[in-house]
Amino acid sequence: MTRSKMPLSPGGEPELRSVGLKATLPRMQVLDIFRQSASRHLHAEDVFRLLAERRAEVGLATVYRVLSQLEAAGLLLRQTFESGKAVFELNEGPHHDHLICLQCGRVDEFSNDHIEALQHQVAQAHGYRLADHRLALYGHCGACSQLPPESPAQPEQARQPALQDNE
Repeated sequence: MTRSKMPLSPGGEPELRSVGLKATLPRMQVLDIFRQSASRHLHAEDVFRLLAERRAEVGLATVYRVLSQLEAAGLLLRQTFESGKAVFELNEGPHHDHLICLQCGRVDEFSNDHIEALQHQVAQAHGYRLADHRLALYGHCGACSQLPPESPAQPEQARQPALQDNE
């Protein structure tokens, strides 16, 4: 099997080595997908599909393995929302929380200092010292809330907006 000549963004090799990973082509290609994707939140199948569109010869099992390795190394974060499927994003920038559309799967990120402070107050009131937290709010995005209840989006149509989430 010949390897494709998928152009890679600079910086992948030193980044992988800095976290103790060998800079293999599949690892660099997967990192590149996250850097160049219009969506910050990708399922393993999304990564596999985007690699296939670039004619990269990486199998789905390899994608799953690389995602796990990149998560363990701290380069990716794994979120598991209502669907139960893992969604990955680059581990960069400040802490943020998520809004998830129950109909189409769209994921939006947000930060709110008042919510952060309230979470710490609640934890402290119950005798906890927070080490970490995740907040995910579920509802219907603006586009889906405009759809009549009797005509929900079809599953394939529903997956597409999730690949164009807002930051």
